[in-house]
Amino acid sequence: MAVSDDDVRHVAALARLGLEPDRIHLLAAELNGILAHMDVLAAVETSGIDLHARAEGEGMPLRADAGATVPLARPRESFAPEMRDGFFLVPRLSTHEDAPEES
Repeated sequence: MAVSDDDVRHVAALARLGLEPDRIHLLAAELNGILAHMDVLAAVETSGIDLHARAEGEGMPLRADAGATVPLARPRESFAPEMRDGFFLVPRLSTHEDAPEES
């Protein structure tokens, strides 16, 4: 599938991009190059590859979840209007039930 200059103009219009006329042909050529590369990748034989197979113990090594806590510049209590039992209390958001009824 080849990308034409008209395709580039159409996509640019959909995305509301302003393109200079001399760039349209260059973008079409670049997109065609990308599609040609995708065709090469699509031609690679992968039917014999088990995507879920891996060597025993292989995987991302994990580090210990440890480290010193970073002290805050201000006490936690200064971040909220009120605290209770170590929790921040914040004002309740209004809901449709709180709205005045229209008559």
